[in-house]
Parts: sequence; C-alpha cells; structure tokens
Amino acid sequence: MSFPARHGEELLAHAERNLGRFEQRALDPETAAARAAEASGHTGAAPANAHAAVAVTLLPDKGGRGCFLLTRRSLRLRRHRGQWALPGGRIDEAETPEQAALRELHEEVGLDLDSSAVLGRLDDFGTRSGFVITPVVFWCDDYRELAPNPAEVYRAYRIPLIDLDRPDVPVLREIPESENPVLSMPIRGGLVHSPTAAIVYQMLEVVLRGNDVRVAHYEQPVFAWR
Repeated sequence: MSFPARHGEELLAHAERNLGRFEQRALDPETAAARAAEASGHTGAAPANAHAAVAVTLLPDKGGRGCFLLTRRSLRLRRHRGQWALPGGRIDEAETPEQAALRELHEEVGLDLDSSAVLGRLDDFGTRSGFVITPVVFWCDDYRELAPNPAEVYRAYRIPLIDLDRPDVPVLREIPESENPVLSMPIRGGLVHSPTAAIVYQMLEVVLRGNDVRVAHYEQPVFAWR
C-alpha cells in the first residue's frame, strides 16, 4: 500500500504534499453544458446555475482508520434517489466551490468544518445532464458523530481508504452509447458509478497514491444521463 492507513499527521502530510503538486483542471459550466446537450442529442438550454460542488472528506472512524465520507441519497428524493453520492449541491450566487461544499456538508450530514479544513480541489467533472462538478478535498481532524438529514440522505458511511486499494479498481465497462468506458468503483459489496465513482477514483490516485490521473473523459451509465 502506497499511503498511510491510519488517520493522523502522516496521512495529512501525505495528502497535502500530493495535492500541492497537482494542477487542477477547471471547466466552464456554460461550455460543458452545451457539449453535454449536444452529445446527448438535446438542444435545449443548459440548466440554470449548472455549477455544483461536492465534498471529498477525509475523516477517521472510531478505530482511527483513515476513511472518506460517502452517502446514499434519500429515497424521498425525486431524482437519483437511493444512489451513492458525495455530499454536495449547486453553488449559490457569490459562493465559492469551497463554501458551497462546506455548506452542503453541514446541511446533509451535520458535519461542521471551516475553511482551514480545505486541502485542495480535484478536476472538474462535466456530467451528461449538463452540470459541472467541482470536487473539494477536506480534512476532518477527529472523530465526530454524523447526523444525516433524512430529507436528503438515507445513510452516511465512513469508507476505509484501504478498501479502495485493490487490484479490481476501477471497473471499466464499454457501452454502445459512448466511445468512452463507464467507470465504476466496487464499494461495500456493490458498484458506485460515475460521476461519484470517477471523483473517488481520482481521489485515490491523486491524493493517496500521488499519481497525475485524469478522469473527466470517463462515461456515466446511461440511466444517469438525465
């Protein structure tokens, strides 16, 4: 294993060093939305406020293992209910991606962090539905109880980082609808699909393994295109 398994100063220094030398690639939301519409065969206007942020949060479990935070979306939601997700949502006017991700962390799972917890950003990911997602990496020093908001989150999970360090990661699958493969990640006995899977995979490669890996070209499953 090429990264510390325990949550603490060694893992923090490792993540800061790797993110410090990583050059994040940003996408313009309007351009990405137009490309997504063209690729999907839709000519309608891009969704309003098509820029979102998600929180990639490194935090410990009760045993002190290094983990990241992953949720299952509420079954009450109209769209994408029950799917795996990173805490996040649309960026409000005058918000930065960091501010939006911090707000969503609090609203979705009751985790209060501040700007000092920001480690950096991963690459923007343009979705088939026309959104640009900016992933922000956060560090949570200590164990804190989570309080998932039932209106948005069915359950919140601390996924041990060592669970990602396996030979069958990532899972790539060809589909007739695209020239690019769908990227998925095996987590908790099932598959997490892109865009969440692509962001988690880049976190593994960039933050934990120190590799300059890009994921924006990977495809989402067709059911996530709308």
